[in-house]
This record gives sequence, C-alpha cells and structure tokens, in this order.
Amino acid sequence: MAFISTPDDPALFAANRAAAGHVPNFVHTFAARPAVYEAWKQLNGAIKESMDLRRYELATLAAATALKSSYCSLAHGQVLADKFYTAEEVVALVDEPPNDPVDRAVMAFARKIALAADTATQADVDGLKALGLTDADVLDVALAAAARAFFSKTLDATGTQPDEAFNGLPDSLRTALTVGRPIYSG
Repeated sequence: MAFISTPDDPALFAANRAAAGHVPNFVHTFAARPAVYEAWKQLNGAIKESMDLRRYELATLAAATALKSSYCSLAHGQVLADKFYTAEEVVALVDEPPNDPVDRAVMAFARKIALAADTATQADVDGLKALGLTDADVLDVALAAAARAFFSKTLDATGTQPDEAFNGLPDSLRTALTVGRPIYSG
C-alpha cells in the first residue's frame, strides 16, 4: 500500500471512512501525521469552496495528470465523470484539450503551475483574464494546482497506491487515469 509503515489510528480511520465504506489508502499514509492531514483538509476545502466545482475538478485533474499522480487523477476524474461528463469525455480530457476555450486555458495553466510555476508569465494570466477570469479566479486555479502538487507528491513519495475501489471504474476511464503508480490490489 505504501513504502512507509504508519500507525493504526482507529479514530482517524473512523472519521475519514470513504462513502463506499473503506478507509482510503492516503488516510493510512497520513496517520503518521494527522495534524498535517487535518491542515490539508482545511486548506483544500478553502480552495475548493471559493471555486466552481467543475472548474476546480478540471484544474485538479490537469495538475494531477501532469504530475503523473494516478491516485489524484483517478479520484478527480471519477468526480468529473460522475457529475459533469461521460466517462469517455473524461478520457479525452487526459490527452486532448477541451473544446471550451476557458476550460482549455484553465487546464493548460493548471498543468503549467503543477510542473513549472516559475515559467508562468503575465501573458498567461492576461490570456485567462481575456477569457473572462478575474484575478481571484486565476489565483484559485493556481492554488488548486499548487495544492494538488503537495498532495500528489506526498502520496507518490511515500508509495501510496490508489485505492483498490478504483478498479470498479469503467476500463477506459481507469486506464486513462492510471498515469503513474498502479492501483493497489490487496
């Protein structure tokens, strides 16, 4: 499940059980540092609450796939497939820019921030603003991508594999979103 051993924390596990009834593998990883996990939930929640959910998920998927994080790509691709797109449309988002120019620009900017934030330019921001994003919207996309980098890199650095439950996704979706570590099979 991970490269590191972590403590058994029944209270943490009970409080963070997924809707499907299992304790996500990332919760096991963060059992060694529950205060960091609680701070992550607060930070991520604050970022997410300031954004349109679909835009948040698109930016997060873009950052996660750029970072080769299977765990985060699977989780956020699943949300997009459940709430906004068909599975095949999400599969296409992994390799092809969306048709909508705003979505395309948001995803490109999120990828850039995740991989090389130091290369972001005024022209990148101006391009987003020309499409109707406000300064706060641009900041939200940058925050979503930067936060995803923290979480994705922590999971990959510790060898935390995506939950076995992701095997229940449609084959094409699961395959497209498994961009790094394989799904855990216990």
